[in-house]
Amino acid sequence: MQVNWQGVLPAVTTQFHKDQSLDLPGTLRHVDVLMESGVHGLIMLGTVGENCSLDADEKREVLKATVGHVGGRVPVLSGVAEYTTALACRFAKDAERLGLDGLMVLPAMVYKSDPRETIEHFRTIAAASDLPIMAYNNPISYGVDIDPGMFDELSDARTIVAIKESSENVRRITDLKNHCGDRYLLFGGVDDLALESIILGADGWVSGLVNAFPAENRLLWDLARAGRLQEAVDVYRWYTPLLHLDTHPKLVQYIKLAMQEVGLGTEWTRAPRLPLVGAEREFILGIIREAIARRPKG
Repeated sequence: MQVNWQGVLPAVTTQFHKDQSLDLPGTLRHVDVLMESGVHGLIMLGTVGENCSLDADEKREVLKATVGHVGGRVPVLSGVAEYTTALACRFAKDAERLGLDGLMVLPAMVYKSDPRETIEHFRTIAAASDLPIMAYNNPISYGVDIDPGMFDELSDARTIVAIKESSENVRRITDLKNHCGDRYLLFGGVDDLALESIILGADGWVSGLVNAFPAENRLLWDLARAGRLQEAVDVYRWYTPLLHLDTHPKLVQYIKLAMQEVGLGTEWTRAPRLPLVGAEREFILGIIREAIARRPKG
C-alpha cells in the first residue's frame, strides 16, 4: 500500500472552552493556521489531541468536521487509542466511513501487552479496515515497546505502512532501517530528537510544539532536508528548550499554554489535566517567553 505521507505532521490539539466543553470551531481555526504554515498533514486525536478525554461521539464529531473542513488538501489521520482491540477495530471502521486518510494506532490503553499480544493487536486492527496505518511506538508513555524485530514480523500486514518512533532512543531509526529496509515510512515522534531523526533518514516528523510555533517548525524541517545543517542546528538550539516540553507528562498543558501565549489557541484541557499554577506555571511561561523573544528572523 503506497501513501504520500512525509514532512511535518502536527499532533493537533483539540480545543476546549473554559467549562471543558468541546470547542469545535476553535479546533478548525487552528487547523487552518497549521495548514497555512505549510504542514504536510494532520493527525487528530493523538496524545496531544487528548484522545482519551473525548467520548466516542465527540471523537467522531471532531473527525467528521475536520475531514469536511480540510477537503482533501492534506492527509488527515486519526489516533486510535482504545482499551481493547475490539474497540480499536470499531473505531478504525468509523474513521474509514468518515473519510479519514489513515490511522495512527497505539497499543491498547491501560493493559501492558507482551510482544505476542502487541503484534496480534496491530494485526487485528490492520485487518479491520482498508485505511493505511502509522504504528505508534511510545514505550515511555504507554509501557509497550514495539522493537525492530516485532516490526519485521509485522511487515506482512499490508496496511501498516509507517512507524512513529517515540522510544527516545534515536538509534531506533537506524535499527529499523537495518531490520526492515524501506518497508515502512519512518517518522520521528520525539520533538527534542527531531533533527537527529531527520539526519538519520526519517521521512517525517510528528510534532507537538508545531501547534504553537508552526512556521519555525517548518523552517527546521526545510533546512534539515535541504542539507543546510549549520542553519538547522542554529534553529534547533533556539527551539530545543521548547521541544523539551514535549517529553514531560504534562506536555498537553505545556503545549496549550504555549499556544495561548502566541495567540493560537487556549490552554483549556479536560480534567484530570488542569491548568498550570504557581511556580510551575511561571517556570514554563519563562521558557516560552524567552523563546518568543528570540524567535528566528524571517
